[in-house]
Amino acid sequence: MPDYSVRVGDVEITALSDGYLEFEPSNFFPNVPEEDWQPYLDQLTDEGRILLNIGSFVVRSSGATVLIDTGLGGVDHGFDHSESGQLLGDMSERGISPDEIDVVAITHLHLDHVGGNLILRDRGYEPTFRNAKYWIPRADWVMFTRRSGMKMFSYIKDQVTPLEPLGLLEFIEGGEQITDVLTAVPTPGHTPGHTSFWVSSASENAVILGDAAHMPIQAHHTDWNPRADVDNETSPVSRREILDRAEKESAVVASGHFPKPGFGRLSRQDGVRRWQAL
Repeated sequence: MPDYSVRVGDVEITALSDGYLEFEPSNFFPNVPEEDWQPYLDQLTDEGRILLNIGSFVVRSSGATVLIDTGLGGVDHGFDHSESGQLLGDMSERGISPDEIDVVAITHLHLDHVGGNLILRDRGYEPTFRNAKYWIPRADWVMFTRRSGMKMFSYIKDQVTPLEPLGLLEFIEGGEQITDVLTAVPTPGHTPGHTSFWVSSASENAVILGDAAHMPIQAHHTDWNPRADVDNETSPVSRREILDRAEKESAVVASGHFPKPGFGRLSRQDGVRRWQAL
């Protein structure tokens, strides 16, 4: 059974899941010809589909407890072949209370990463993590709030913008130090402000990718761009740079969309870079 927590120096990182999403490969990676999947059929389901975990991570250090991304939540998301709303139950099973979260750090403002920011209670939507400050990329705030009136971005009005008048929002402008062990790393392309998070403690490192990569295949095929990328030129550059850094520094590479629990390391096999689960 895989371990859902890893140690990085004096830091504990725990993987959580809110559910899963399924996609047709040709729909998810429209620039990848069908024949290019042949060596990687083992990374698809028996039905030949892409199965993506909806993962979050809790980073615990002596200074703070940080939750990275909040899943799809219980909103009407409109995704076929999906399941969500499991994050709080998974937290409870792993002995983590929502009230102990000091910081919620958001990689980007797509629905499957912010759908659990607020929860619907008797008085309306209230912060799920009521003792936390929420850090979000400003470049995403600018784009997504401008589009919040559109049907596909209407969730922003329930799950993001209510945090501002409550004084709970902090903006990531670049490489901010979020806590003493956690640093924001700009990895734009998937969205304008997409951010990965670097963990450093006692000479050990980890990186939480967000959607800089969705599948282990992209450790090698950094040019495989998902349909949701807003900038197909910048996205592979960011992907390659963050994975190059992780490989160079022997960092644990954690991805919420990789197979659960999403912890692995990069290694070279016959000159090909691969992500190997821990």
